[in-house]
Amino acid sequence: MQSLLNNPLFRPPAEADSLILQIDEGCPYNRCTFCGMYRETHFRKKSFEEIRMIIEQESVYDQGVKRVFLADGDVMRRSYEDLQLILVELAQHLPMLARVNVYATGNSIIAKTDAQLRSLRSLKLSTLYMGLESGDEATLRNIEKAETVKVMIEACRRAQECRLKMSVMFLLGIGGVTRWQNHADATAFALNNMQPRLLSALRFVPVPGTELFEDVKAGRFPQLTEYDIVQELRTIVSLLDLNNTVFRANHASNVVPIEARLPRDKSKLLANLDEMMASGALDRYSPGAMPLWL
Repeated sequence: MQSLLNNPLFRPPAEADSLILQIDEGCPYNRCTFCGMYRETHFRKKSFEEIRMIIEQESVYDQGVKRVFLADGDVMRRSYEDLQLILVELAQHLPMLARVNVYATGNSIIAKTDAQLRSLRSLKLSTLYMGLESGDEATLRNIEKAETVKVMIEACRRAQECRLKMSVMFLLGIGGVTRWQNHADATAFALNNMQPRLLSALRFVPVPGTELFEDVKAGRFPQLTEYDIVQELRTIVSLLDLNNTVFRANHASNVVPIEARLPRDKSKLLANLDEMMASGALDRYSPGAMPLWL
């Protein structure tokens, strides 16, 4: 269900059946060198009156909405007071509402106190989607992520202690040829410290209009081959020590579609990756087929 939206619109795949309410436009940071999601969008924070009107209009059409996703990038960056007002307004107009999910960053999560996080959870804020990208600090600096691994680990742990669900994403291939091992080792280490309930792997795709696309085109950032990507994924999975995590790598960018529960399915997953690497089906000389957009 989507209306009253300005393009481009991005949402996690899991929010396909949610009502999308665009309470901001664009990303307040918008400088990660790999990301082209909001490059053409000037960031605008909508006023509460605008948001109230959007909620009222949506409630006229469907009183049975159970799931809402608040767009755009890093809605969690809004103040606690803003988020509280929005969540209360949603509850008043959507009586069947069960959960509200948003994009977040480590910095926007730790800016809230534990009491504020618990309060937002009580108002039906449920899942925070956060891009780790890499657990390797050098890689994060290279892509101008503007977050540290330490902050993202703290954010994930604090949020989950406050009963919020964390969905964490990392990027295969974002360390390039020179830092793939560092990226793999450090990413697994960070994830083991986070213990996210939900985990997703996407593959780095060079997006036209981004700095990293230009680096790839100029030969300054050699990409991993298709085989290398699976090897990197296998390395990360082998190092994971997760207690209760649903892991998916079913985005169109991925070489191998995966849906598993860790630690239960770890051995089977590693065996499947080993079988694929030994099959000879993977391209060892190029990145292979890739989607046009991440």
